[in-house]
Amino acid sequence: MAEETKVITVNRQAYHDYFVDETYEAGIALTGTEVKSIRLGHVNLRGAFARVKDGEVWLEGAHIAIYEQGTYMNHDPMRPRKLLLHRKQITQLTARTQMKGLTLIPLRLYFKHNRAKIELGLCRGKKLYDKREAIAKRDTERELARVVKQRSREG
Repeated sequence: MAEETKVITVNRQAYHDYFVDETYEAGIALTGTEVKSIRLGHVNLRGAFARVKDGEVWLEGAHIAIYEQGTYMNHDPMRPRKLLLHRKQITQLTARTQMKGLTLIPLRLYFKHNRAKIELGLCRGKKLYDKREAIAKRDTERELARVVKQRSREG
């Protein structure tokens, strides 16, 4: 049985700024207007991070826009949101994030079987030279693909 996943947003900035060591799938505790706004794609994960606090994991800095058709009961766009993980995963993340230089970054937000899920990455920060190296590698791969495509057209 194929899994129904509809990707809403990808945090491309995270892949530029961090090395992703591991990924975790977590559910999110949301209000009704937040779910409707996410379905419309009005969400931004840039600058967001997750934090383990009092045995719970919280998503902070994620912006989910106010739902236009919402009433006075609309949500706060920048409120911290509780992430739903297994207890064993939370204790593992607590131990791992206390290590030097590791942080939890949301990588993508998607719907899986009509449930909002977020993919968290256990990440290490990149240095400036790592970022430049990644850009140079991507440019050379793009140039190589262009040359190969051009030669296949000629021959």
